[in-house]
Amino acid sequence: MNTKLIFQAITKFLLGIIIIIGLIFIPSGTFKFVNGWLFIGLLFVPMFIMGIVLLIKNPELLKKRLNSKEKESDQRIVVLIGGIMFLAGFVAAGLNYRFNWYMLPKWVIGAASVIFLLSYLMYAEVLKENTYLSRTVEVQEEQKVIDTGLYSIVRHPMYTATIFMFLSIPLILGSAISFLIFLIYPFSIAARIKNEEKVLEAGLKGYTEYKQKVKYRLIPFIW
Repeated sequence: MNTKLIFQAITKFLLGIIIIIGLIFIPSGTFKFVNGWLFIGLLFVPMFIMGIVLLIKNPELLKKRLNSKEKESDQRIVVLIGGIMFLAGFVAAGLNYRFNWYMLPKWVIGAASVIFLLSYLMYAEVLKENTYLSRTVEVQEEQKVIDTGLYSIVRHPMYTATIFMFLSIPLILGSAISFLIFLIYPFSIAARIKNEEKVLEAGLKGYTEYKQKVKYRLIPFIW
């Protein structure tokens, strides 16, 4: 077993927990923000399980997911916008709770939690289908076009999953203001996809034909 990979995975996992705790509970001014703990559980318990599965079954994919440095200049801008969005969205959710601006009803929070978990399952299925998935836009050595499973329905099912996941986050945290901030994400993903498909068409054999076969990028009959 790769000790270095295990150490790297554990370090990033714990760092992620610390960052999210800080982003949620510092603005809220209290650790009694129940929605914050709910989100942390929904996010990190499946992430921990998925990490163990990847470590055992596909350590190379786990390594690719952990080691990501965007090379495309257009994509670096998209990543920066996404980072600002997350920062602002979490802070807004914490402040929303702290000052009791408006908390969404429990049924919305419950429905969003279910959507988040279902999206996580979809994300896991995409990882199972496509072992070339990287967190950066690139064409890897010996990469092939995947056109089965979810990839036979839309060209970018991973982004479909993350859109549902990320839009459910502010709802789980009970903040309509945060939800408005997170609405930036689908537009940033649309910009990322347009650039990504140029890279794939230029460097991945058969991708142009795949685009003709599977018409929709994210959502069938819509886009």
